Amino acid sequence: MSREVTPIANQLRARGMRVTAARHAVLEWLADNPHATVEHVHDGIRQRLGSISKQAVYDVLKACLEADLVQQIKPAGHPARFERRTGDNHHHLVCRRCGRIEDVDCAVGARPCLNPDHDHGFEVDEAEVMYWGICGACRTAATNAPEDDHSRQ
Repeated sequence: MSREVTPIANQLRARGMRVTAARHAVLEWLADNPHATVEHVHDGIRQRLGSISKQAVYDVLKACLEADLVQQIKPAGHPARFERRTGDNHHHLVCRRCGRIEDVDCAVGARPCLNPDHDHGFEVDEAEVMYWGICGACRTAATNAPEDDHSRQ
């Protein structure tokens, strides 16, 4: 299927954006690879397009962020991540060991899903929640790791 008639092309056009190979490839790749860093996106797009500069990927992501086609999340201590899931009220689980990120729907449902006790005059329209822990794979790896007993030496 030509990128000229895809849902991604329609989304770009609906926001007044030109359909370019780079924009189409980035959005398509992110749909299959959520929570990707710029480096991940760049590597994935290079495999699809053959050649694209990292700056071009940054430019596409910036334009798509501004058009609400992409969301950026910034877990503390980790590089920024990008995903296609936008416009809804979801949050993220982050593994402290491997950095894996998973989406979590809001438990309350209404936006913003958390309201401060005192808004100090702000009109709150968004709450950012980041859940931190250890994922199942990291817990399993830690459980199965051989014990390092230095007392036997």
